[in-house]
Amino acid sequence: MNVISDPQAAPLPEAERGFTIDLRHGLGFVARNRMAISDIARGLSLWRLALTLSWLDIRLRYRGSVLGPLWLTLSTAVMVAALGFLYAVLFHTTIRDYLPFLALSLVLWSFIAAMVSDACTSFTQAENMIRSMRIPFSLYIGQIVARNVLILGHNVIVIVVVFVAFQVPVNLNALAAIPAFLLWLVDGAAASLLFGALCARFRDIPPIVGSVMQIAFYVSAVMWKPDFLHGHQSFLVYDPFYTILQIVRGPLLGQIPTMHAYISALGFSAVLCIFAWLTFLRVRHRIAFWI
Repeated sequence: MNVISDPQAAPLPEAERGFTIDLRHGLGFVARNRMAISDIARGLSLWRLALTLSWLDIRLRYRGSVLGPLWLTLSTAVMVAALGFLYAVLFHTTIRDYLPFLALSLVLWSFIAAMVSDACTSFTQAENMIRSMRIPFSLYIGQIVARNVLILGHNVIVIVVVFVAFQVPVNLNALAAIPAFLLWLVDGAAASLLFGALCARFRDIPPIVGSVMQIAFYVSAVMWKPDFLHGHQSFLVYDPFYTILQIVRGPLLGQIPTMHAYISALGFSAVLCIFAWLTFLRVRHRIAFWI
């Protein structure tokens, strides 16, 4: 075992870092940044482990059930069918126009809400692993992102069935959803870094985040179409949940979002990533003591 106590000491070779206790204090921004980048790089190199752990999480969640993970698809299908026919009547719109929109919105919003909820427990739920072995923190972030992508893959079946049943046309505009979804993955990882660290320190944050997400569900044009505002949609670009949702939902419905929606989504994503990275730099070495 090696012990580093001199602040001016050079870092040890990669092969020896696993057996090193770093007692240096007062690390500057450059040193913290280098250590955080190393954490992210090592986490990315373990992507197979993250994928395996995420699939194991899903299997354990539905262990002993007959349908297994297909319960995710069934529960989503029942919700779409029940709410679709009800709200089509309440909003005085045809089921052919409303149900595909609702199915797509609910599936995508479920992914966003699950990512934010899991982000709050990204480190606390891995308490035993963090305390027992030396694994980069970014591995747990990758596990959360991979798990929610797998769940989304199950729920996409509902969208496909609804689109086929109602003969919803899908054109080349749908390709614009691919880079937007990649942005979602980056945002999910950033949210996990930010909320995972903050919620490990302040356990009051998860209920607050849950309340905010519940409010956002009703005000961010998930259940209702933006067209229902009758020309007053301009304020929606200031809602980060709406713009981030719209840059994926719009292309899949054959509509390219406005430039304002893209600028708003990219702006909010940039702010989230910056805050997440600065927070991770600041508290990365304290997470193990907070959980």
